[in-house]
Amino acid sequence: MRINKFISESGICSRREADAWIEAGRVAINGRPATLGSKIEAGDEVTVDGKTVGPRKSVVYLALHKPVGITCTTEHSVADNIVDYVGYPERIFPVGRLDKDSEGLILLTNDGDIVNAILRAEHAHEKEYVVTVDRPVTDAFLEEMQQGVEILGTRTRPCQASRIAKNRFRVILTQGLNRQIRRMCEALGHRVTRLRRVRIMHIELGDLEPGEWRDLDEDEAHELLARCGRSPDGERP
Repeated sequence: MRINKFISESGICSRREADAWIEAGRVAINGRPATLGSKIEAGDEVTVDGKTVGPRKSVVYLALHKPVGITCTTEHSVADNIVDYVGYPERIFPVGRLDKDSEGLILLTNDGDIVNAILRAEHAHEKEYVVTVDRPVTDAFLEEMQQGVEILGTRTRPCQASRIAKNRFRVILTQGLNRQIRRMCEALGHRVTRLRRVRIMHIELGDLEPGEWRDLDEDEAHELLARCGRSPDGERP
C-alpha cells in the first residue's frame, strides 16, 4: 500500500495532506524518512512527527449544521475552529469548506481517503443552498445566475436557480469556487445577507438546528461511498 493511502486511511488527514507531510520530512517508515510513492508492508512501522500511525478504529461520517462564526479548519490555534466546536472524541476533519459567515450542512469524517473523491471538480457533486439577498430576486437575475457569472477570472458553471420569496432564492451548484455564491451575487448587483447550505449530494440538512450534528445513517453512508467509487467495506469496486 502506498504510504499516503495508509496515512489517510488511518484517519488523521487526507492523501494530499499526507503528501505534504512526506515532502516536509515528517513521515518515516521503520525509522527511515519516507518519500512520495513509498510503499509499506505488513509489520512496517509508520510514524508522523515521531508518533506511530496505526489503523483507524472505526469510520466516522457526521453531518453538522455549522453556525455562522465557526471556521472550517482543523487548526486549533484558530478561534472558533470547527473541530474544537464539535468536540468529537476522535480526530475528524471537515470535507471542504463553508464560509465563516455562512451556515448549514457540512460533512466531517476521519476517512481521509474519501475527501478528494467528494471534492474533485470533475465529479460535479451537487450542493444546494438557500440564499437571502438585499434586493428583490428578478427573473433576469435568476437567468444570469443559471447561465454562469464571470468571477475570479473564470465563468462559473451553469447551475439551477429558482425564487423562493421576494428576496430569497434556491441555487444548486456543481463546483465550489471560493465564496462563489457571494461573488456571483455581487457581480450581479446583489449582496448576500444570509446563506445556508441545505444539501450535499443526497445528504440533507433536514431539521438539524445550528450547532447540532448527527451520524450519517447506514443508507446515507453506503450511498456516499458508492458515489465516490467505494464499496461499503471501503475498497474500490
